[in-house]
Amino acid sequence: MTPRIEEALATLKEYGIEGPFDYGIVLGTGLGPVADLVQNPVIIPYAQIVGFPKGHVSGHSARVVAGTIGTSRVFMMQGRAHYYEHGDPAIMRYPIEAMAALGIKNLILTNAAGSLLEDVPPGSLSLIADHINLSGINPLIGINDDSRFVPMVDAYEPHLRARLIDAAREAGLSLTEGIYQWFPGSSFETPAEIRASKMLGATLVGMSTVPEVILARRIGLYVAALSMVTNYGAGLFGGAPSHTETKTVAAEGGMRMKTLLAQFFKKA
Repeated sequence: MTPRIEEALATLKEYGIEGPFDYGIVLGTGLGPVADLVQNPVIIPYAQIVGFPKGHVSGHSARVVAGTIGTSRVFMMQGRAHYYEHGDPAIMRYPIEAMAALGIKNLILTNAAGSLLEDVPPGSLSLIADHINLSGINPLIGINDDSRFVPMVDAYEPHLRARLIDAAREAGLSLTEGIYQWFPGSSFETPAEIRASKMLGATLVGMSTVPEVILARRIGLYVAALSMVTNYGAGLFGGAPSHTETKTVAAEGGMRMKTLLAQFFKKA
């Protein structure tokens, strides 16, 4: 454990946050209200915790919310930092490693994403089954030991995905599965890039999550990821995405994400 992680854990302990926790959760743009699920929450701004990101994206509250959902102890990050904010694809490394140090084995990531499929419109929920990263950027570049060679088959853990699909069915929600292509941002994708992504097999696009998945898999966490579809990709079905649209639709659809996770944790 690095000194930075030790210091982060010491700060969390001062606030009464100690492991073990069962799940880590990262909330994406506009999905902060999902934190209302947490019972008896302890809330700490990231700015108080060494190594936690100082995010600068509207729609992210930048705080830890720790408590319980049902019978599970959860450590929730209400907002994340992105590569495009800091130029560092490993910006989420220390929070993820801190979660592992708190005993977390299962990590649920959420994001706002663009859809490349007409029948997955804005407001839909999609479960990420795999991803595409052709950006040339990887959070493990510069780590000079064999831990950098991370297998990515089943990076999105099949058992967690199956449980989320069951939870959606039980809650009466539609939940598609998709392939997410990561773009580093912060500009939105061009129509030509969207057409290329569709040819490659992507059904979702976005500016987060993939670096976190790679970092989490490096240290052995099991990962699931959910997208709140906020727009169609540029040039598809009238899609002309903007951050305002992303925040608005994510907030409107956030109740479905909240319902899904509430059902998931009934059987966690």
